[in-house]
Amino acid sequence: MGQTDMIAGLRQDILRMQGQRLVTGPSAGKVALGPVLEAFPGKIFPTGTVHECISATPSAAAAASGFIASILGSLMQNGGSCVWISPERIIFPPGLKSFGIEADRVLFIHLKKEKDICWAMEAALQVEGLAGVVGELSNLDFAVSRRLQLAVEKSGVTGFVVRHQPRRLHPTACVSRWQITSQASYHPDGIPGVGFPCWEVELQKIRGGKPGSWELVWMDGCFQELSRASVISSQAIFRKIG
Repeated sequence: MGQTDMIAGLRQDILRMQGQRLVTGPSAGKVALGPVLEAFPGKIFPTGTVHECISATPSAAAAASGFIASILGSLMQNGGSCVWISPERIIFPPGLKSFGIEADRVLFIHLKKEKDICWAMEAALQVEGLAGVVGELSNLDFAVSRRLQLAVEKSGVTGFVVRHQPRRLHPTACVSRWQITSQASYHPDGIPGVGFPCWEVELQKIRGGKPGSWELVWMDGCFQELSRASVISSQAIFRKIG
């Protein structure tokens, strides 16, 4: 065994000890996160784990929901289903289709108390075969996050905790922490109006990986770096004019 293989093996052992499932088989490479993949161990989005997403404002919460929906769309290929738990009916189900999600494949649960949301999320994460579970709440301490992480380690389900205007950011057992904010939509031809959705994506923490920030656009069913998409579209327009 060479030195490179030995180092790779040690990294995999560390991930196992940290409770992070190695992404192999059908789940590997499903989520096309563009340049963000460079931040993850093995350059593959970690499934079978719990991801934490921070939303400081209502507009950021909407942006986070769209970003998570685009990831779920990849995980729900081939007829997968997911559970979305929230205190209010904010998600517009038909709008999920733009991210490759059929609304009848999502079970929406609305609960007012955060302790009930935590309980329902933990229960849903234990159901093997689900593509993902989303829970919307403000507070999340280490004990609750640890229970959620233990649930996904047994089932292999991917969890997302969307935290709306959290009062404090305690350390958690989640494999990652994101902060998503919205940007003006993008149109390849520079036409004003509603175009492709864009996000400012900040990966603040990722276990075994490298945090960073990116400007992304959801276009043609995958994430692309906004600056690169703009360059490509500008070149296309130049060719048309030429």
